[in-house]
Amino acid sequence: MTNNKQQTTNNSLLLGQLLNKVVVGEVLTDVEWQQLTDETLTPPQRAKSFDITPENVEERIEVQFHILQAVYSDILSLPSFSPKIDEDLATIAQAKILSLLWTFWIPLAMQLSAKRKHLDRPLIQGILGGQGTGKTTLAAVLKLILAHLGYTTLSLSLDDLYKTYEERQRLRQQDPRLIWRGPPGTHDIELGLQVLDQLRSPHQYQSILVPRFDKSAWSGGGDRTVPETVQGIDIVLFEGWFVGAQPINSAVFDTLTLAPLETDADRVFARDMNEQLKDYLPLWERLDQLMILYPKDYRFSQTWRLQAEQQMIATGKSGMNSSEVCEFVKYFWKSLHPQLFITPLLRNPNVVNLVIEINFDHSPGAIYRPKDRAVSF
Repeated sequence: MTNNKQQTTNNSLLLGQLLNKVVVGEVLTDVEWQQLTDETLTPPQRAKSFDITPENVEERIEVQFHILQAVYSDILSLPSFSPKIDEDLATIAQAKILSLLWTFWIPLAMQLSAKRKHLDRPLIQGILGGQGTGKTTLAAVLKLILAHLGYTTLSLSLDDLYKTYEERQRLRQQDPRLIWRGPPGTHDIELGLQVLDQLRSPHQYQSILVPRFDKSAWSGGGDRTVPETVQGIDIVLFEGWFVGAQPINSAVFDTLTLAPLETDADRVFARDMNEQLKDYLPLWERLDQLMILYPKDYRFSQTWRLQAEQQMIATGKSGMNSSEVCEFVKYFWKSLHPQLFITPLLRNPNVVNLVIEINFDHSPGAIYRPKDRAVSF
C-alpha cells in the first residue's frame, strides 16, 4: 500500500512538472508530450469517465492546455490553496494542484459544460459527500473553470434547506432523538422543491431567491439568514451528505447487526430515518446527474471531524473533544449508515453517473462511472 501511494505521489509530481512548463509557456519535447498523453489516458477507467480516448486524446490535451493556462493563477488564489511558507512545500503543493486540475477538475468541468450545452435549461448536478471529502474546494474550483467556459455556477447545499431554528426546536420537542440538525426530517423539502424548480425554469423568473443558512446563529444552533438573489444560473451544484441517497427495505433493520446500530432503539431510529428519507425523493428527481465523493473507508470521517475540531480549538474557537466527536459522528452513522445507504449507490448506474474515491489524505483516488465498472463488495 505504501509503495502504491509513493508511486501515485511520484506520478503526480512528474505530471505537475510537465504542466508547469505548459503554464509558463515552454514547449514540451516529443518525449514529454508522450508522457503527458500516457498520464491523460491512465488509468483507463478515469479517462473513460471523462470520455477521453486514444482517438481524441491529442485534441483533449490541446483544449485542456488552453483552460489550464487561463485559470491556473486564479485557482492558486483560492483560500483552499493559500501559499506555503516553505518553498519546497509550495512547489510540491502546486505540482499536486496542477495534477488535480489536469486529471480531475478540468475534465469534470468540461463534462458538465458539455452536458449543459445539450440541455435547454440549467443543469442540476448532485454531489453526495460528507465532511472532509472536498465538496467546498471542488465547488470553488469548478465555479472558476466553468466561468472561463462561459457558464455561471451556483452552489446550493442541503444545509441551506434546513428548517428554521424555531421549527427545529419544535421538532426536537416532538422527537427528542433529533438532537442534531442534519438527519432526514430536519430540512424544508417544499422550500427545496420550490428553489430547484425555479432554477430549472429561469426564463419564468427575473431573479430567484436562494435560501442560505448561518451555522453560527443561536450559539451554533444555526438559522436561516438573508437569501441570495441570483439570475442567469447555468449550472447548479447541489451538495450534501445524503443528497441522492435512496431508502432501503425496512426489513433490513429487523435483524441488523452493524456498528454502531447495536440496540433495539438504534434500529428503530434507523428505520424511522429510512422512512423520512422517502420524503426527499422528489428533491432527488430534480437532479440531472449525481456524483459521489466516497471515502475509501467511511470511518475516515471520524478522524477528519476530529482534526477539524482540533484546528478550531487551536485558533481559539470552541470545538468538540474526541469523545464528543465520536458520539457526534456515530449519531449520523445511526441515522443513515454509509454501508447501507451510500455503498450500494456505487454500483447503481441508474442513480449515479460518477464516483470519486477519497483517500485518507483527502486526495482523490479512483474515478469511475458505475456503468463501466463491476464493483464487488
